[in-house]
Amino acid sequence: MQLYQREAIEAAVGIDEAALAAVEAGFAALGRGEVVQPPILSMAIEEANGEVDVKTAHIHGAERFAIKVSPGFFDNPRLGLPSLNGLMMVFSARTGRVEAVLFDEGYLTRVRTALAGAIAAKHLSRRDSRRVAVLGAGEQAEQQVQALRLVRDIDTLDVWARRRDGAEAYAERMRTTGLAVNVHDGVNRACQEADIIVTATPSRTPLLHARDLPAGVHVTAMGSDSPEKRELDASVLTRADAFVCDTRAQSEGNGELKAFEGGEVPFKVHELGRVIAEGQRLRLTDETLTVCDLTGTGVQDTAIANFALSRLLSG
Repeated sequence: MQLYQREAIEAAVGIDEAALAAVEAGFAALGRGEVVQPPILSMAIEEANGEVDVKTAHIHGAERFAIKVSPGFFDNPRLGLPSLNGLMMVFSARTGRVEAVLFDEGYLTRVRTALAGAIAAKHLSRRDSRRVAVLGAGEQAEQQVQALRLVRDIDTLDVWARRRDGAEAYAERMRTTGLAVNVHDGVNRACQEADIIVTATPSRTPLLHARDLPAGVHVTAMGSDSPEKRELDASVLTRADAFVCDTRAQSEGNGELKAFEGGEVPFKVHELGRVIAEGQRLRLTDETLTVCDLTGTGVQDTAIANFALSRLLSG
């Protein structure tokens, strides 16, 4: 059994084309029905504004599978600590023996989450998209934009965050990457000229409404991953010409489809894996409005863990 610390993992794996291809292949396998993926095991630590999720999946024919333990404690930044932590255990899919433990401290989760956002934009946004609006100013807000630049020629970034000082600090960091960055006091102003909107917050109340959406925009919502969180108002979902999620079951329990809890969802729900595997074209014109809800899946974790371990073993 091999033990790897974050420093070695971070040196081997980054937000790049190869990692994107590995995660995209995992989504496609899910879409083809080639994945065993049990429901998420989730536990709230309410007194510390925290939660712990356990995710896993097996891709048919893959040499290994991973089990990830992912704590998220959202008051940690006040303590000078990252919100996410955790590790991945990688097992042989033939014998069940532990082959490696990746003490990544949540790093691989951040990478595969950012790559999932880029994959959604690759298949759903306009190919000429250049301007992205980000709601949120944390680490994932940075990495979502970094990953988007693998699939779209992003040159302008608009940002809104609850804390103006946080948004300004984020803007300064992002300007060093060569982007033109604008900070806004309101969500509507931030989104007015966007080609792509990314919501990257732990919000428990909707932040984005249909009135904020310009024609032809693509929205990726990746902050809602537990029953208590919501980023999108129901009007965003009903206005969309195409609504996509990583899995419908997770979106209904943890994601944005909670808006219709107890009632019928009044539109067709697509899953990202099938969109990829079947080559579905959901964007029919430049005016098509698309929304993708990403709650985070076990297949993403197995895909990135397999990719990481392959890189580590070959390095």
